[in-house]
Amino acid sequence: MRFTTGKPDHDLTYDDVFMSPTRSAVRSRMEVDLTSADGLGLPLPLVVANMTAISGRRMAETVARRGGLAVIPQDLSPAVATKLIGKVKAAHPVFDTAIHVSKDTAIVEALALIPKRAHGVAVVLDDERRPVGLVSPADGEGVDRFVPVHELMTTDLTLVGADAAPVDVFERLAERRHRIALATNAEGRLVGVLTQKGAMRSAIYTPATDAAGRLRIGAAVGISGDVAERAQAMLDAGADVLVLDTAHGHQDRMLEALRTVRTLRDAHEAAGGTHVPLVGGNVVTAEGTVDLIEAGADVVKVGVGPGAMCTTRMQTGVGRPQFSAVLDCAAAAADLNKAIWADGGVRHPRDVALALAAGAGAVMIGSWFAGTHESTGVMMADANGRAYKESFGMASARAVRARTKEQSFFERARAGLFEEGISSSRMYLDPGRPGVEDLIDFITSGVRSSCTYAGARTLRDFHARANVGVQSRSGYEEGRPLHQSW
Repeated sequence: MRFTTGKPDHDLTYDDVFMSPTRSAVRSRMEVDLTSADGLGLPLPLVVANMTAISGRRMAETVARRGGLAVIPQDLSPAVATKLIGKVKAAHPVFDTAIHVSKDTAIVEALALIPKRAHGVAVVLDDERRPVGLVSPADGEGVDRFVPVHELMTTDLTLVGADAAPVDVFERLAERRHRIALATNAEGRLVGVLTQKGAMRSAIYTPATDAAGRLRIGAAVGISGDVAERAQAMLDAGADVLVLDTAHGHQDRMLEALRTVRTLRDAHEAAGGTHVPLVGGNVVTAEGTVDLIEAGADVVKVGVGPGAMCTTRMQTGVGRPQFSAVLDCAAAAADLNKAIWADGGVRHPRDVALALAAGAGAVMIGSWFAGTHESTGVMMADANGRAYKESFGMASARAVRARTKEQSFFERARAGLFEEGISSSRMYLDPGRPGVEDLIDFITSGVRSSCTYAGARTLRDFHARANVGVQSRSGYEEGRPLHQSW
């Protein structure tokens, strides 16, 4: 990446910069290969942040099917995290996991489950797990809440085999004018579902899978408590990436934890296990990046204070504008043949593109994904009927209470004094993009276009060719659409 008028003498946020177009031989956005440049080889350079309000099983499955990676939070107990990883690994890499109910389930129960997935229906199964019907929110309108679903369900189903190609599923649904297909195995038992839009996406995106063809998932370990025990449990469970992070990653405890987990990881690999990359953070300086890499990190998380739920900068004055932090840390990591993840401050597709232009191997997204069907929160509605979910920062009082539940009352109360995050914020679902896949479409479309403007077919080329300038606040405002909220 190069600056149009020389590197400025002050630090920059994503809003402070723009990218100039250059001569391009790239004929189509679909020529662009978005494989991550972080050494993990993800088909998409997108990582879901390990936030309790965002990253769980639904998010991990859905994002991995589209080529990204979700990191489950450290607040989960090893037993719960192990079970969650197992379920993601057992999920079908193409067909979405269905919301399913029995024939005698009350419609009120089915309606409560349906918002957990973006496909908008529940599959009714018989005692042998064979699909016999579908119910949607429309089926529950104007009826008694306790009517069993078998009295309301649609029985005109589109059934396909579990090995059906997405293009064939799309054509079948178009012919029948149905929105969703049910995939079944040789015994007729439900495997998963695929909407017409999902079939189209499955033909475009490549799933992020391990060597055995299973969906990939990351797990956060943290640096407090018995780090070795949790790390070993996550390795044994089959996590594909281990993340060790804390608000201040450039500290001795982090370096010690990385060395400990690196030893366990190397032993796991020597015993025949797969290679599991280690991610450490968070830092904002080249020095911090180098120290974490030398301690064992394969990837370094970069970002202190730019997150939507973070109050660190306002409370402590500590942090750094994110674009400059990414630029410097990426350069330091590249000198050691390693990479970084840009973590925080992403609110628009342009921010993802600019982070990648600055040298990030992948970009972490947190609160932006909180207001989706797939985030872990419970769907609620405000007084005007607008759907939302609650989100909270990982250094907030709410998150601290969850992490310290095994400590004494005094220790928990003392920890609560030092919160540095918002404990509750409403994240409204965008009616036009209510699912995380909708946002992934939005983001990747923008990033692909950015690459074509730079004449780049890969993200490494994009970083090499990007021509970035510094703009005033009015320059940024000039680029915003007047009648659309971004």
